[in-house]
Amino acid sequence: MTPRDKSLLANAPYKKILPPDMYQRSIVDYAGTQKPGTIVVDTDKKFLYLVEDDGKAIRYGVTVGEEGLAFRGEAKVGRKAEWPTWTPTAEIKERLSGVPNFVGPGPHNPMGARALYLYQGNKDTLFRIHGTNQPEYIGQAISSGCIRMLNEDVIDLYSRVPQGANVVVL
Repeated sequence: MTPRDKSLLANAPYKKILPPDMYQRSIVDYAGTQKPGTIVVDTDKKFLYLVEDDGKAIRYGVTVGEEGLAFRGEAKVGRKAEWPTWTPTAEIKERLSGVPNFVGPGPHNPMGARALYLYQGNKDTLFRIHGTNQPEYIGQAISSGCIRMLNEDVIDLYSRVPQGANVVVL
């Protein structure tokens, strides 16, 4: 983590909560057919895998979208951002009351420390893999469709994944 990351996360306006052991980052055996460097999200099990060589993957616990709101399919990381801003879509503002029009960067932002923007071709899907200011929900299906990770985990993933990386959401 950068000095900025350490400073912002040390003063986060939410409790430092670790998910259950099964949702903490770990190296696991991986039997899928995807190439190393591919991100695979298993929405049923609430895990994101970064496929590595030799039948291994880094497994991260995630929060996934509620039924009917989640992205499924293949995409690419079309853009990456550190400490992104958040401008909720009209649909989110209609569905959730009290949502602001804009949230600046920082640990209070629902996008967290990093964001990977999912694209299909040149089109932004409006779905993201990003950090969270609600770590207590890792392992659940409660988001508006995006894949949320602990901020420390999304920082780790961000550092390992280039723009253009393949993403498969099951």
